[in-house]
Formats: sequence, structure tokens, C-alpha cells
Amino acid sequence: MVEALSRFFSKSNRGIGVELAPQRVNVVELRKHRSKIKIESLTTVPVPEGIIVDGHIANSLEMAEIIQEAIAESKTKASRVATSIPGRDAIVRLIPVPSELDDKELHEIIFDHEASLYLPYPREHADIDYQKLDYFVDEDGIEKVKVLLVATPKEVTKTYLQTFQQAGLVIDVLEINSFALIRTIRDQLRLFAPEEAAVLVDIEFDNTEIAIIINGVPQFSRTVPIGTYQLQSAVNRAINLPITRDTTELAQISILGNNSMDTNSTGLTSSNPAVSAMVRVLGELTNELRRSIDFYLSQHQNLEVAQILLAGPGGGLQEIDEFFAQRLSLPTTKIDPIACLSLDVEPDKYPIIQRPGLGIVLGLGMREV
Repeated sequence: MVEALSRFFSKSNRGIGVELAPQRVNVVELRKHRSKIKIESLTTVPVPEGIIVDGHIANSLEMAEIIQEAIAESKTKASRVATSIPGRDAIVRLIPVPSELDDKELHEIIFDHEASLYLPYPREHADIDYQKLDYFVDEDGIEKVKVLLVATPKEVTKTYLQTFQQAGLVIDVLEINSFALIRTIRDQLRLFAPEEAAVLVDIEFDNTEIAIIINGVPQFSRTVPIGTYQLQSAVNRAINLPITRDTTELAQISILGNNSMDTNSTGLTSSNPAVSAMVRVLGELTNELRRSIDFYLSQHQNLEVAQILLAGPGGGLQEIDEFFAQRLSLPTTKIDPIACLSLDVEPDKYPIIQRPGLGIVLGLGMREV
């Protein structure tokens, strides 16, 4: 099992990250020079429909060929890489256990007892890893330690390992998308107090992953089946165009309709069908986000949401931060991985609107650098 996960919490010395998504493969090579980290190369290759379906690699051989193409185009001499899987395929839980357990006892209690309590499938069908976090004293005065448990179906990790092997690569690190994002914005998360939660909203191609983070650790996660593809499809239907996987036109749409003379009391256009369609889908996503936040806060007193952080290709859309801030009455900002990681890049090489979509791949590269 440990070899299959390669491990979630291990560390190696290469700076190459590979992100697989339904519509693209991103490959980054980071190089550390003295105190600065530079993007040696950042390559994106499109992925045809049907290669990744519902977050799963449906055609391993074709995906391997696409990975090889991306590696070749990047001109990196990669042999060992870091990659990640969608949060929808993972179980992430914080488990309190007695602090006096030694390493062997902890391993036994996690694998033989605790893991089965949280898995929706048999324990033998899961790849599991865990890591100790901080110590605390519970309400009964007993000292305990929080353990971060991560589990994925074996068939998922096996498919990733086989796909990269077919591409001539070895996975050094296999982790969860949200872990890579958290690494990217680690310094930003350190600004929040222990009683403040940050909500990471990763708007990807066909889904949005929501993670509530406290002290840099994901406490709650959920996947909503709304992404940039659903936004683009709604826009195309509204203006009688064929449905397409190309979502680049979304970047041209002003969500709040600031360029329109016909706006309602919320500032949203009522005359532009494309904007109206986009706002309708974003409204559904907002409602799902509100439900997730309310559900978590209802179970945790003395906790407040300090900020919503937008990531993913959809996180960089025009005025989307203002839209969520208006609808949820919560401070909302788009993440800028280049700035968060203080990467040494050429001015204007990576447009601001594209940067939130680089959070995962850069986080993977940082894991290895």
C-alpha cells in the first residue's frame, strides 16, 4: 500500500509536477537557485473528450501518450514526478487518538480499526496513509494527537501508477489536489487565526472542490458537479451555439454586467442572455457553497469563516470574486500562485486571469523542489 501511494507525506528532491485534468495536462519544472524558485518550464497540452470521465482515467494508454507529449514539449528530462488525484476520489479525515501510542500501535489502530469507520468500501480495497499533526487535551482532560487520514480506492491509485508507467515515468509523490493547492497558498493560510476558517473553492472543468481549512489542514471537503464546462454549456445554450469543451470564451464575460446599461438592483445584467445563463449556474454553485459552510459551522461553535479563496481555471474569471462576496457576504479573493510562492518569473508572462488555474501544478512542483 505504501508503495502505491508513493507517499502522500513524503519528500523528494525533484521539481517536476504533472497535473491531469479532463481537458488538459499541465507539466511544470521548478528550479531552485539560491533563495529563489524559478519556473524552468510550464507546458499545457489539451486532453480530448473521453480520456478522463467523472474524474477517472478512462483510457490509460491514450492518457500516457498525452503525458509523453507534454513532457516532450516541456523539454524537461523527467523520470520521476509528483502528481495528484481529484478530491472526489479521496477520503480525508482528522482522527483523535491517544497520544501515548507508539508508532507500531498507531499503525495498527489506524489500519485495523479507525480507517474502516470512515471508508464507504471495504478496508482491503483502500490505499491508506496518515500523518500525526498537533497534540491537544480533550474535554475529559486526556492528551490526544490529531492524525490526518488519507485513503483512496486501490483501483484509482493503481490506474495512476500504471498510466505513468506506460508514459515512462515513476510517481514519486501521489497526493490529493487540495493538498497541492494548500502547499501553494501555505503562507497566505498562516495569516488566519486558529478560530478562523478559510474556504478553498477550486473551480475545475467539470466540478468544484470545496475544502474548509483551519491551521493549514483540510477539515471538511466536498465535490460539487459544477465547473467551467457547465458554465460554458449554459452560455452556449442561451445564445443558441453548439456545446463545446472550449471554455476560453468565459474569460471575456463580465459576470456583474458592468458594461451593460440594463442592470438590476444587484448589479447583474438582465438583458444579456449569456451573462444571465452564467449567473444562474454560478448562483447554483453559490447555494452549494453556502450549504457546505453552514453545515460545517453548525457543528463547530466559536468558529468563523474569514475568507473564501478561489482557485482553478474558473477561479480567475472576471468579477467572480465580487460575485461570491456579494452573494455570501464573505471576503473573497482569487489566489495568485506566482505571488504566493514568490516565483521568479518574467513580467506579464502569466496573465492574472490564468494564475488561479496554476495552483495545483505549481503546488506539485513545490512538493518536489
